[in-house]
Amino acid sequence: MRWSDWRRHFEMNRRRPLPEGLERAEALPEAWRSALAGSLATFQLGEAGEGRIAHEIDRAQVPGIDADYRAALKLFVAEEGRHARMLGLMVRGLGGALLARNWTERLFVYGRRLLGLRLKLMVLLVAEVIGGAFYGLLASRLPVGDLRRALEEICEDEQHHLDFHGEFFARQGWGVLVRAGWQAVWWSLAMAAMGVVLVDHRRTLRTMGIPLTEAARAFVGLVREAASYLPVGGRLSLRKLQEVNGAGAPPRP
Repeated sequence: MRWSDWRRHFEMNRRRPLPEGLERAEALPEAWRSALAGSLATFQLGEAGEGRIAHEIDRAQVPGIDADYRAALKLFVAEEGRHARMLGLMVRGLGGALLARNWTERLFVYGRRLLGLRLKLMVLLVAEVIGGAFYGLLASRLPVGDLRRALEEICEDEQHHLDFHGEFFARQGWGVLVRAGWQAVWWSLAMAAMGVVLVDHRRTLRTMGIPLTEAARAFVGLVREAASYLPVGGRLSLRKLQEVNGAGAPPRP
């Protein structure tokens, strides 16, 4: 896709209203509600914290980008803000409270601020894959309803974000050795992020009947899939997560 196509894609997405019904409590067990509210509140912080790169992109001199890319990246950041609003409604609907800070969110922010533009975008790409995998795991366990549909919508957006960022890296014109170096960076960042999520959200995974080993397999499978797509762009989906995870129809709690 041309960057002008991506710009139009995000402009069309921006017109979507927020899903309805997220502020209403789902008919879920109390233990699920509490655990989900805590995890989604943590991810809500991360989805709301990408504004800095939207300002930096105007000064960046990077091969393969133009004014349409800069506009598309800003619209991508706005779409992440929409996800943050959706997650905020889910947290409140589940009876939880939003967070002002969290150690995992601060870790990601600190890491991004130390890096150049390409590495910052790599960190964002890691966050898209890990976050999308986590949302997909939750959605695969939830009964059909507003909460599950909203998480699936975010997963659908995240797969487009993966394509968008993957296309950026594909246009950098790197040789084999440089590309191998970036693959090493990718795996280091992704495995660190996976470990953080498994530790910080182990209660939610356990409460919803998702063993840590099962979650780890799902994360590693998607990270590997993304790594294979990274030089050329690609697409990950909730269906792919379910294939990797071995999940069939989501059981009702």
